[in-house]
Amino acid sequence: MKILISDDLAEPGIQKLKSVHEFQVDVMTKLAHEELCRIIKDYDALVIRSATKVTAEVIDAGDKLKVVARAGIGLDNVNIDAASRRGIVVMNTPEGNVITTAEHVIAMMLALSRNIPQADSSVKAGKWEKSRFRGREVSHKVLGIIGIGRIGRIVADRAKGLKMNVIAYDPYISPEVVEKLGIKGVSLDELFARSDYITIHTPMTKETRSLLNADAFKKMRKGVFVINCARGGIVNEQDLYDAIQSGVVAGAALDVFTQEPPRDNPLLSLDQVVATPHLGASTDEAQENVAIAVAEQVTEYLKRGTIRNAVNAPRIDGATLAVLRPYLILAERLGILQAQLTRGAIQEVNVVYIGEVTTVDTKPLTYSILKGVLTPILGDMVNFVNVPVVVKERNIKVTASSRDEAEDFTNLISVHVKTAEDANLAAGTMFGKKDPRLVRINDFRLEAAMEGNSLLIYNIDTPGTIGAIGTCLGRHHVNISMMDVGQVLERGENIIFLRTDMPVPQHVIQELLSLDNVNVVQAIKF
Repeated sequence: MKILISDDLAEPGIQKLKSVHEFQVDVMTKLAHEELCRIIKDYDALVIRSATKVTAEVIDAGDKLKVVARAGIGLDNVNIDAASRRGIVVMNTPEGNVITTAEHVIAMMLALSRNIPQADSSVKAGKWEKSRFRGREVSHKVLGIIGIGRIGRIVADRAKGLKMNVIAYDPYISPEVVEKLGIKGVSLDELFARSDYITIHTPMTKETRSLLNADAFKKMRKGVFVINCARGGIVNEQDLYDAIQSGVVAGAALDVFTQEPPRDNPLLSLDQVVATPHLGASTDEAQENVAIAVAEQVTEYLKRGTIRNAVNAPRIDGATLAVLRPYLILAERLGILQAQLTRGAIQEVNVVYIGEVTTVDTKPLTYSILKGVLTPILGDMVNFVNVPVVVKERNIKVTASSRDEAEDFTNLISVHVKTAEDANLAAGTMFGKKDPRLVRINDFRLEAAMEGNSLLIYNIDTPGTIGAIGTCLGRHHVNISMMDVGQVLERGENIIFLRTDMPVPQHVIQELLSLDNVNVVQAIKF
């Protein structure tokens, strides 16, 4: 079997793969996209880091490709949908660099507090400016952590060792779970108002894009320090520049940028900004850890069919995976839908399997639902292997039951999600062998494909409403590629599920909401 390593990988990982006599391992870095498309047809496995772009074209050209394995967490550079359609397993190594990233956050915070980079440059320039670089102690200061997942928790632990007072905001974890960690759970506005330091530990999603913007900076206490070692774009860079210039933000430590490497970024002109070139995971230990982990995972899959840390397949053997795959896709998409439908920190997930689906092992399907529920929140940090641990950490109650008798469909998966402020039911079925369909949202019955960009609209059932919705979208050049309508006749209400050729901009959503008889408009991304 042939393995292509197309990005720089620590030598222990390369040697571990080469030690398997069944493997032919080729290391070819900095390949042009066209060259990768040309040669990938000969390989069973592709091992990458962040540089290689595994596009749909690469996937389609990989006639023999069985697995794409990322040494690290982020999979923004892999077209996972294209890989899933081809039955190619996509893996990452989510545990290898969490400590390294958390330590970098602490290092950045201390460097920022004590003006270390600026003082270093000054001394090397032959100056001795003690009064200019007077710093600030972190002891007994308030550290606000946005996102209290694995990296956020390690940062909190290290900060408490520095005698800092730690508060945290995470809308997807109940305050009780946060406080069991010895951390005070607060609202986002309270975190802004109280924090001396703010550090971000969330994935990049539509909810977190520009989370720290002009409005957020106005709510912060004067003299706050901002640290971002998570993802570029979560902090609005122009708004941060303005907040520093106005004196609201005393300084910022940035390891990530919207454009990397940053070009003509005004933040880099400010003495109050400490910047590093995405070094969060860049230690010898972390790179060796992820290289060895990815080598072990690829070896286990190619030799024994064992799947570990896959983002698009559970830990099962290949034969079982072939049977379950259509149901896995249906289950995960129901979870992704529920995550976007249901407001607040998830408390309970109840799954009911009905009909033919009960003849297969439903435990991987439940994991697939949970992964779908958590993916819009955690991104690539959750997979089929760690999802039980993540669910336990978040104190989410999960129940699953089965009923043999079929009702309206030969198979049905029903998912009920409950939070402190909301509850929703979504159900789906398989049409044929490979066609997952959404057939119910709460009391509304419909028949819709769960793909791409969608809009979910609740409206009063009156003549002309659907036409007005279509006219509004057409006026903004948004094409509707699919429309399904569900009704509750006795209430005179409709639910409209639209698939669009592009994401619907927020200003168009607001215009739809202004239409007569339209009550709710929600963008859904599968």
